[in-house]
Amino acid sequence: MTHLTILRHWTALSTLLVCLAPLSAAEPVIDRGEVAYAPAADETAIPARFRLPAATFAFEAKQLDIDSKTLEVWDVTFPSPVKTPHERNNTVHCEYYQPVGKTKAPGVIVLHILGGDFVLSRIFCNSLAQQGVAALFVKMPYYGPRRDPASRQRMIMPDPNETVAGMTQAILDIRRATTWLASRPEVDPEQLGIFGISLGGITSALAATAEPRLKNVCLLLAGGDVGAIATGAWELPEAQEVRRAWVEKGGTRDEFAAILRTVDPVAYAANVRGKRVLMLNALSDEIIPKACTESLWSAFGKPPIVWYDGGHYSVARHIFGALHEVTHFFADERGASAP
Repeated sequence: MTHLTILRHWTALSTLLVCLAPLSAAEPVIDRGEVAYAPAADETAIPARFRLPAATFAFEAKQLDIDSKTLEVWDVTFPSPVKTPHERNNTVHCEYYQPVGKTKAPGVIVLHILGGDFVLSRIFCNSLAQQGVAALFVKMPYYGPRRDPASRQRMIMPDPNETVAGMTQAILDIRRATTWLASRPEVDPEQLGIFGISLGGITSALAATAEPRLKNVCLLLAGGDVGAIATGAWELPEAQEVRRAWVEKGGTRDEFAAILRTVDPVAYAANVRGKRVLMLNALSDEIIPKACTESLWSAFGKPPIVWYDGGHYSVARHIFGALHEVTHFFADERGASAP
């Protein structure tokens, strides 16, 4: 990537982040409607927990007041197909980055990191939209406006059963979000994909096994063999409270891992065969062990993979390289990097 291209990305990003500050008093443009979801013709290979019955759902989209000639940003909400005891969590919140003047554009679902910092996802959405790719940033269960400040409930919890429930809701939300994105007149429903980072990457991999319409899959800092990731972190000091709480319930380390395997993309990897996949990973990732990355890579049919020097966090110095890879992959079907 040239210095001029990097400068253009950074300028556009800086402008966008300023524009996403609190809105002006101008009356927002609002779009309301309904979208009909229909399951695929044959979903027998999709685990029962990730299937949805046919349904019509309402949505609302509010255009954000930004100063850009190349893209529009919309705040999109629709009901989650899962009803939890936490009312805020039952509405899915998204940000839609729509490239201006594009028709039959590729569409991409974008997922965020575990920590819930949305800036990184917005950077990628901006980059995608600048290159003519419609990007729908989906906020996963119990994140951002979906989190009740009076509750400690999170998508990833010390109890693996609660984590499985949170991951399952995320996949069902993504299936509904894919339906919304496919319904957009400017989006080509045959060019849909998904991109995620870290936790978002793992969830993206799982969603790719459960949603047949997501044909282009790019994963950043993701891996499979979720049970191994969990047990690998079992001895870390940060896991002390989780470990103690689970053991006090009478659970074992192996049981902990076995429960999480029900949301392991490796277990359902056969559903991804034939899709375009690109993996971007860190050589010295201290959170996602290399063996787990290679497990997912092998299960997905050994797709193109790019290894960056650094760990899970220090790999951030390759942000512009990753932006280039991700944008090129989704903007051009011939753009997948060589292994």
